Amino acid sequence: MLVFWESGYETTSISDLTAAMGVTAPSIYAAFGDKKRLFLEALRRYAGDPGDLEAAFSRAPTARDAVAGMIENAARLYTGDTTPRGCLLASAAATGSKDAADVRHAAAQARRAIRSVIVSRIQRDVDVGLLPPETAPGVLADLALAVTQGMSVLARDGADRDALLAVARASMASWPE
Repeated sequence: MLVFWESGYETTSISDLTAAMGVTAPSIYAAFGDKKRLFLEALRRYAGDPGDLEAAFSRAPTARDAVAGMIENAARLYTGDTTPRGCLLASAAATGSKDAADVRHAAAQARRAIRSVIVSRIQRDVDVGLLPPETAPGVLADLALAVTQGMSVLARDGADRDALLAVARASMASWPE
């Protein structure tokens, strides 16, 4: 997962993967079939179980708290000491060849699952009166995703954790009261 995260899908070679995993190429092919299936498994692991995100969002006092926590956690993740900078989902989105359509599709599905959790939590707050009735849950969810993906690019470009946390906090100023 870390090799794909660092280099992206297309530029990661089987030899990069064998070196990182300490196995032979035939072992990778026997276990995963091909590089694409290994990447898709790494992507699934990176994205995690949407049910876990949904549970975390449900436990948060408000949708605003849940989204703020998600964005701030992304800032920390994207600038971790033991992980590559940025986001694996964002680097997968940049994959351009026709052969990588499955990879782009899987990354887009993961992002849609995250968006769905965010939209549902925001709608719950609208329904119970914690957010104004004119709140647009989809727009706020898209804003949160745009900020997290943008922070990924900033992290890849060298932005430090404090800078990303400042962006995360500033983005929450756009939420309705």
